[in-house]
Amino acid sequence: MKSRLVASAALSALVLLGATGCTFISPQATTIEYSASDGVNVSDSDGPLDVRNVFIVATEDGSVGNLVAAIVNPTSERATLTISFQDIEPLTVTVPANGRVSLGADAEPLRIVDLDAMPGSTIDIHFQSGDATGVTTAVPVLDGSLSYYKDRAPDAE
Repeated sequence: MKSRLVASAALSALVLLGATGCTFISPQATTIEYSASDGVNVSDSDGPLDVRNVFIVATEDGSVGNLVAAIVNPTSERATLTISFQDIEPLTVTVPANGRVSLGADAEPLRIVDLDAMPGSTIDIHFQSGDATGVTTAVPVLDGSLSYYKDRAPDAE
């Protein structure tokens, strides 16, 4: 009788170990950072500002676009973000201390003329704030075909 009890306990321990053992070698999914929307997050550990969910909604021919993003300033001082494109005049956004600017939601998106990036492509954009050298990131270019981007699409003018 004792041997059956020991065998039962050993079998239960083996099943328990087998069922939970795979978590020892699998990465924990909640620790993997990713962009949960159509845009991308820009990480620059040297700059004071954080850029979240940045993307461009462009016209059908890709000549004009609206830059949409949330820019967060977790510092106690006002900061400016410079957004640079190849062959296009840089754009700037000033964010208040401990505040945010939501381009395309609370504030107008930044209009980009002479964009030359078709919807469905990406465009390299350089983001720089504070004394940091900045970061260049491939930003997706979308169109206004989805209902929730229709009001963010630029006029072709």
